[in-house]
Amino acid sequence: MTHRASLGFVFAIVLIDMLGFGIVIPVLPGLIMHLAHVPIAVAAGYAGWLSAGYAAMQFIFAPVIGNLSDRFGRRPVMLAAILALGLDYLLQWGAPVFGWLVVGRMLAGVTGASFSAAYAYIADVTPPEKRSASFGLVGTAFGIGFVVGPALGGILGSIEPRLPFLAAALLALANFGFGLVFLKESLPLRDRRAFDWRRANALSSLRGLRGQDETVLWFIAALGVWQLAHIVYPSVWSYMAIAAYGFTTWQVGLALAMVGLTSALMQGLGLRRALPLLGERRAVILGVGGLVAASLLYVVATGTAMVYLAITVGSVMGFVQPSISGLNSQAVDARSQGELQGTVQSVSSVAQIIGPPLYAQTLAHCSGPGAWIMLPTMPMLVSATIALVALALFLVGERKLKKT
Repeated sequence: MTHRASLGFVFAIVLIDMLGFGIVIPVLPGLIMHLAHVPIAVAAGYAGWLSAGYAAMQFIFAPVIGNLSDRFGRRPVMLAAILALGLDYLLQWGAPVFGWLVVGRMLAGVTGASFSAAYAYIADVTPPEKRSASFGLVGTAFGIGFVVGPALGGILGSIEPRLPFLAAALLALANFGFGLVFLKESLPLRDRRAFDWRRANALSSLRGLRGQDETVLWFIAALGVWQLAHIVYPSVWSYMAIAAYGFTTWQVGLALAMVGLTSALMQGLGLRRALPLLGERRAVILGVGGLVAASLLYVVATGTAMVYLAITVGSVMGFVQPSISGLNSQAVDARSQGELQGTVQSVSSVAQIIGPPLYAQTLAHCSGPGAWIMLPTMPMLVSATIALVALALFLVGERKLKKT
């Protein structure tokens, strides 16, 4: 199998997974209200707990799945996760009570941890110097899924509220069939290692990975903190746009579609062109600078045009994660790529637990009656500050990598 074909198959797998995730977002609030027999305000609280539980499952199982892929290969682990995800969506589609939905969302978090195997697959089939650009391909799939998934879910949900879950199940099962036929194994038998439950958690994995190169800890920390900065968009951006700019639901949807589209283009096309000229270090600095500049633009924005300018400027933040991930993958051997990616995903999932309440409380205290300071865009300034911390952690790790 050629290098390009291998990446194409992984891209398709990640894209369909993201479409399946995004497609249920528009109908989840209504389904929670229906199954739990609660009003929207209570349903929103339940949704927050479901999101936290989803992230907690990824924290626990991402290292397990990553280590399993180092033992048995990427292909069987990815296919098993995709099949389980399809069956899980069928469970959520037919959930008769709220408890079944809770179980379904937790299982979705477990199967969603398979992204660690997908990243390891890319590391297996890509030369070290080209991994950052290839990791950007996964970011493109996330961006497209972020745009298309919720839009498709809204259309299907208007026909029948549970139809998006069935569509997500069919997408995942079709993806399983596609991978079963076309996806080839990327990890040779000589590069596999025994599975050890004692290493199948984030803390143990960090100790083991540090033994290969201490820069790994700095890069993983940078990626985790960066995720905390970046998660401001799915956490509160919609609410911030309504509070700060008076956006309607339609305007919020268009703006978020622009965020996803520009992110996909920047990671899929822009990064491949920029890396040969900039290198990973400058690409990360430029990406963090883009988020900081965009945050300041959001603060001073007085209309839609300036908001879209901020979105465009901020799109270069798509350079950050693939560039750090590319350098990070070079710091460990081929036998540990799954463990590395599982640990990264596990640490990043902590941001998905901390981030939403952090930004929600920031917005609550900086807008509306009783605000400490009337500045609804304060979450963006908090995000920018956190992003600068991530940059500092990365620069320390990058400097140590040069010395090794």
